[in-house]
Amino acid sequence: MSDAQYLATPQGRKLAYHLTEGRGPYVVFLGGLKSDMAGTKAVHLEAWCKERRQGFLRFDYSGHGQSSGTFEEGCIGDWAEDTSAALAALTTDKLIVVGSSMGGWQSLLFARAHPDRVAGLVTVAAAPDFTEDGYWASFTEDQKATLARDGQIAMPSDYMEPYIITQRLIEDGRANLVLRRPLSLPFPVRCLQGTSDTAVSTETALRLLDHADCPDMHLTLVKDADHRFSDGSCLGLIEAAVTDVLTSGA
Repeated sequence: MSDAQYLATPQGRKLAYHLTEGRGPYVVFLGGLKSDMAGTKAVHLEAWCKERRQGFLRFDYSGHGQSSGTFEEGCIGDWAEDTSAALAALTTDKLIVVGSSMGGWQSLLFARAHPDRVAGLVTVAAAPDFTEDGYWASFTEDQKATLARDGQIAMPSDYMEPYIITQRLIEDGRANLVLRRPLSLPFPVRCLQGTSDTAVSTETALRLLDHADCPDMHLTLVKDADHRFSDGSCLGLIEAAVTDVLTSGA
């Protein structure tokens, strides 16, 4: 595998990325919280796009993977800035944005800020507003007091080591919520969600489906699929969703 290249952002961060040249619209993969661009879905989509000679971009947010910074320093708004900087500098024209978990939230933020750049959207276990509806809503009074006192709290994860959740992450998340205000998605959207996902509920997927103003939005619930959504069958569904968006947006 080739070495990553690096992009310096206007905010002074250094983002690692892999860019595959090809025909448009380029497919862009936005990963999840504490994920990186070497994950199964990102690498699989890159190979799939190469076979189709389709342009493709994957990158690490700051504090993730090979990019600069630490995870604890970052927040939703920082990673939205990273996304906007990477897509502005490394791609042109229309894009097919594929957002996984927190990347689903990032894809919605990008689409809200740059609707002219998006030809279509695919979300995989999208987690919009999770800092508020997941973390904050589940905190006990003791946890909230610890967060206020220490500025951070450790949260267990079913999929990796505990997350360090900072007060800044919670407060910045509130400034970037997408399910509390109108959300126009004027392009094809395909949402994929596993019914055995313990990180993002089917209720979240249904809430997004109901909330968004979109003329062509489909939600596919996959029985027994978990949050990783990365076995052979699930990867095939992601391919099919991208193909569907490409065809529908043509």
